[in-house]
Order: sequence, then C-alpha cells, then structure tokens
Amino acid sequence: MLTFETPQGSLSVTPQRLAIAGWAGRDQAGVQHHIEELAELGVKPPSSVPLFYRASAQLLTQAENVEMLGGEGSGEAEVCLISDSNGRLWVTLASDHTDRKLEAVGVAESKQLCAKPVATRAWALDEVRDHWDSLELASEIEENGQTVTYQQGTLAELLDVNTLLAKLPDALKQGQSLAPNTLLLCGTVPAIGGIRPSPRFSMMLNDPVLNRRLGHSYTVIELEVAQ
Repeated sequence: MLTFETPQGSLSVTPQRLAIAGWAGRDQAGVQHHIEELAELGVKPPSSVPLFYRASAQLLTQAENVEMLGGEGSGEAEVCLISDSNGRLWVTLASDHTDRKLEAVGVAESKQLCAKPVATRAWALDEVRDHWDSLELASEIEENGQTVTYQQGTLAELLDVNTLLAKLPDALKQGQSLAPNTLLLCGTVPAIGGIRPSPRFSMMLNDPVLNRRLGHSYTVIELEVAQ
C-alpha cells in the first residue's frame, strides 16, 4: 500500500497496475534527442511512440533507501498519475530507475529489474489540469561530492495529460480514464550532460501557479553482482 499526504487529507492506494509511458515527448525533436541519448548506450529505438511499458506494481516503493543490483542504474524524474479506488486522479512524483546495462538488451526487462521510488505527497489532478504545461520537473544527482542539476524542464515538453490518457491501451483504462488502483509514469525530460548513475537521486515538481512543490529523494544501496 502507498500512502500520500494531500491538501484534502491522507490518501491510501493499493496499486494493482503500473505502467511507464516511454517516448512521451510532445516535441518530436525532443523525443528523437532522448532516443539518440539512449542509443549511445546501445538501446534500440522504439517500435512506436508513446509506448506504454508494463511493470510489476510491487516495484513501487516510498522508501528513502533503495537496494539496486549493481551500479549500472540511474533515475529519471517523472510525473506520476494515480487513480485511486474510486477512479479519481491524483498527481505525484516517481523515478523510473532503470538498469542501463540491461536496457541495451531490452527496455521492458531493464525497467522491471529496478524499484520505482514514489513521493509521499500528491495533488488532485483537477487542481493542476488547467495549468499542466507550467509545472516544472527537475532532478539532482551527486557527483564527486557535489549536488548537480540532472534534469530540468516543464511539462510542456511532454504529451499533455488528456492526450496521454486518450492513448492508453485498453488494459490500463476504464472508460476514457486510467483504471482504478493504477499508477502511470508520464514521461521524462532529457538528462543534462547525459544519462549516468549516482548514489543519490532527488526529484522535484514545482507548481508556480499555486506556489507549491512536491519532492522526494532516495539513496541507492548497491548490491554486489555475484560472478
């Protein structure tokens, strides 16, 4: 079970489905940039865009210390839509932490290998839907003992929420919306300086209209890969 603090009170969700929207950029040039970014790591281009990758809902965690196999993984800050048991939609943050070595073999497999850290606070989608594009998504990593900006952009760079919901496959939707007890990671903005691992990952979603912010950080505990 995941628990979120919201302006309306506490929200508890027992996820039954998890999906990750890949290649979800609104600007096709930006999508191509991300494809090329990953191609440098040996990742094959997608068959279509956007592409909805399924992953086990058991990967979702709100822990601040997260075990990951080996040191080849890295995080990606993403807005995450939550559909509660009544089908009401909420917005939070999640990291699509991915094993980059395995990603060169298979994107879906690499996503399934890693835990998906999720923030502990959320907003109702209705509160931000009319200024969705102005929401600011960012992340930071640690390098050589310093905190550096890793991602920074606005949701105007990604498919708007209505378009994304309209493109959902049948297995993820109910009517014209996200099926209850489902979490959907909605895409990410490019990494500044290229994709790379870090022992600590911090992500933020800023709402400049309502003057508030969501945030979450986690430390990676690297598990040795036995040979």
